[in-house]
Amino acid sequence: MLKQHKPPRIMFSAGEASGEQHAAAMYLELKKHRPELQALGMGGAAMRAAGINVRYDSSAIGVIGVFEVLKHYPQIHGALKMMQRLVADERPDLLVCVDYKEFNFKLASFAKQCGIKVLFYVSPQVWAWRPGRVKKYGRVIDTMAVIFPFETDYYEAENIPVRYVGHPSVDKVRPRYGKVEALRHFQLDGQKPVIGLLPGSRGHEVERLLPVMLAAARKIKEKLPAAQFILPQAQSISESLLSRYLDTTDITIRIIKNQPYEAIECCDAVMTKSGTATLEIALLQVPMVIVYKLAEPTYWLGRWLVKTPFIGLPNIIAGKSIVKELIQHDASALKIAEEIITILTDPDYQNRMQSALAEVKERLGTGEGSKNMAKLALEML
Repeated sequence: MLKQHKPPRIMFSAGEASGEQHAAAMYLELKKHRPELQALGMGGAAMRAAGINVRYDSSAIGVIGVFEVLKHYPQIHGALKMMQRLVADERPDLLVCVDYKEFNFKLASFAKQCGIKVLFYVSPQVWAWRPGRVKKYGRVIDTMAVIFPFETDYYEAENIPVRYVGHPSVDKVRPRYGKVEALRHFQLDGQKPVIGLLPGSRGHEVERLLPVMLAAARKIKEKLPAAQFILPQAQSISESLLSRYLDTTDITIRIIKNQPYEAIECCDAVMTKSGTATLEIALLQVPMVIVYKLAEPTYWLGRWLVKTPFIGLPNIIAGKSIVKELIQHDASALKIAEEIITILTDPDYQNRMQSALAEVKERLGTGEGSKNMAKLALEML
């Protein structure tokens, strides 16, 4: 009697909205090559839609900052214990840890003890702080997949297997239509400025940033009465949370669902939180101002630990300041409004920023991050 082989199984661990989208895209690529492949793990709606058996919904634990993590520690600790049990019980052929660094480091360490191969996707930012983490991660993973070309040097210097796979956003940020058609699609007036508000994909980010963005919108409207405002709603953000703030303003804000890149394509300028969103806006070459606020203790701890002069990915990749960063106490409605108004009323300033963003796009290459990740995973399997 012939022995039946079980189909290979991959476990994904993604704790944030961007990470689970990367996992979903990677799994869809994997299925093209190995249709019988099965997947399970921790994530959210995008992973479910891709066909991954999500055993733990990570939407409640996608927080950043030391003190924010401490506040949600019981849920995060519970999720880690649950995922460790899943690793031990299910014994997948490969564990793919996507971003969510500290959590996934602990999960990867446990998996290695169980004799399970670990592929880590999205390196911790060792170029910004704590470069010693390279060795630490090297002990608990089989391969590190990095999304910026300069990151390979840090791992190669320590003889840790590393592969540059490209940034997944390069593939994702492909609007279905150009600006003129996008404006028509959303019934926006192409003769009037369109300003985007991107307060984030986590609840606590929206709570901190949306009020100041709305206050900035009011100041912009005073100077530029024709201005139109749109807000691409992240899948992880509920309508009730947005309504809590939008219902208190007299400024009309158009909510756009499930079409983030088409929405950004419409914009003449964007006020955005720091993170992956800044890179996606850069890929569309839309001028922006980066706005970010953290809990006060987290902010001061970050200032002490982080060694890079910038927090915005476009600036980090460019190696210079090309987009204004308004962080913590500088993130006032007045300063945000002033920067957006400058972008909209100074053509030279706007053109210089767009040219610099075009250079950032060129540095990120042609993409195919999800395909490269799928190829790497198949090699490891």
